[in-house]
Amino acid sequence: MGKRVAIPLIAGAAGLCSSLAWGQSALPDGPGKTIVQTTCARCHGLGQVTRSGYDRAGWQNVVTMMRNTGATLPTDQVAVVVDYLAAHFPPKDAPAAVVIPGEVKVAIKEWKVPTPGSRPHDPLAAPDGSIWYTGQMANVLGRLDPATGTFKEYRIPLAESGPHGLVADTAGNVWFTANFKGYVGKLDPRTGGFTEYHLADPAARDPHTPIFAPDGTLWFTLQGANMIGRLVPRTGEMRLVTLPRPHAQPYGIVVDSHGTPYFAEFGANKLGSIDPRTLAIREYTLPNPEARPRRIAITSDDVLWYSDYARGYLGRYDPRTGEAREWPSPGGPNARPYGITAARGAIWYSESGVRPNTLVRFDPKSARFQTWTIPSGGGVVRNMMPTREGNLVLACSGEDTIALVVIE
Repeated sequence: MGKRVAIPLIAGAAGLCSSLAWGQSALPDGPGKTIVQTTCARCHGLGQVTRSGYDRAGWQNVVTMMRNTGATLPTDQVAVVVDYLAAHFPPKDAPAAVVIPGEVKVAIKEWKVPTPGSRPHDPLAAPDGSIWYTGQMANVLGRLDPATGTFKEYRIPLAESGPHGLVADTAGNVWFTANFKGYVGKLDPRTGGFTEYHLADPAARDPHTPIFAPDGTLWFTLQGANMIGRLVPRTGEMRLVTLPRPHAQPYGIVVDSHGTPYFAEFGANKLGSIDPRTLAIREYTLPNPEARPRRIAITSDDVLWYSDYARGYLGRYDPRTGEAREWPSPGGPNARPYGITAARGAIWYSESGVRPNTLVRFDPKSARFQTWTIPSGGGVVRNMMPTREGNLVLACSGEDTIALVVIE
């Protein structure tokens, strides 16, 4: 499914970033082999295909996403390709979800997004009760009204922007990181107008997760560039700071009660912070050298909680004392904890490596877990956030759904 730009494939699969050429022997024989060989290899190595595994619906979603981003696969060849991929590259083995009962009751409701293959990446709970999301592979920002189930999509003018992270300002504008095209964008929902803030350093790339500080400053991580960004919306001034550790891969980011941003270093066993005045970086080493924190949450006491994606742990770190604690996630070492937030006195996160994905609740007082399976399967829940009422919104990227978790 060739195109001009290499774009990530789907949840759990490696990025479409290799131009490696594969011979005919790389793929098993069967109807559709030649099509896959001659089209997919135009922009990425076929190892990205052979290392992946989905059922037919999953491969249909992958192919749809690729076509959304410009893949030149004729409509009459789609079924042949999907049948071939499903027959030869079925789902990989994954740990079964572990369901732990408890006293808390939740109701999970999901809605399919309008554009198939959108790969909704990040959700945003707006004050008016609506749920926004980034349709990364459809190049849209979407808005869902849960009361009516109606959607509205806003197409981003710059093609193949790859919207990723999402946050709103106090005026109701919706901000996003354009992961594929390297800029920060703003949507004014009242007019439908978009504004682009391009990165200040030509070497910068991969803007990732944004967050607003109380003073209105927008902070964001740049995972691939190994940077933290600061944008002042009032003036458009942008500063980028490179982390001292190479390949630290800054990922999730939060801001404490004093306006200091903290972030997870997915490429190391570290958390970090940046001084909002001097832009000095400080790092905090986690006890286990194999830890790889991906997303991060913060509670009202400014304690940090992180999802250790590599080891299957939930972690807690207090920057004031340096105290660190961790708990094995219910799904085990391959549970791949991912999206995480704090709500109603508990820590909530997703296990993206189990099938189906789970929603996990951890009570810090009792140190007890409770889990629920996500009805659609989740397809990797990459991020979540609380609503004003303390419920949760989730983006289920591989299932093209947006979820609302009502905590009873």
